[in-house]
Amino acid sequence: MTAQTDLRLVDNPMQPLDCSACAATVLVRKSNWQQTTIQWQETSQKACLERPLACRGGTPTEQFAGCGTLAATIRDASLEGRIDVIFKDVPET
Repeated sequence: MTAQTDLRLVDNPMQPLDCSACAATVLVRKSNWQQTTIQWQETSQKACLERPLACRGGTPTEQFAGCGTLAATIRDASLEGRIDVIFKDVPET
């Protein structure tokens, strides 16, 4: 049996988006209203304003759970049509 090639990122690539607070650019793919994939680059990690606050006190940067401002930026961009939502259903409010 031959494994199938995953074409999801070819058919629906990740899109660049700037955070509304710090202008860190990340790559985003919004599969549906509940599922979001975010790819951080080193420069965006350094630019994020929330990452240093979450990682102070000895918490490793690898355990950073995510930026609330970026999450809001992604939500707004999705609702405004600046980021594609691949499988659209009724957005939850």
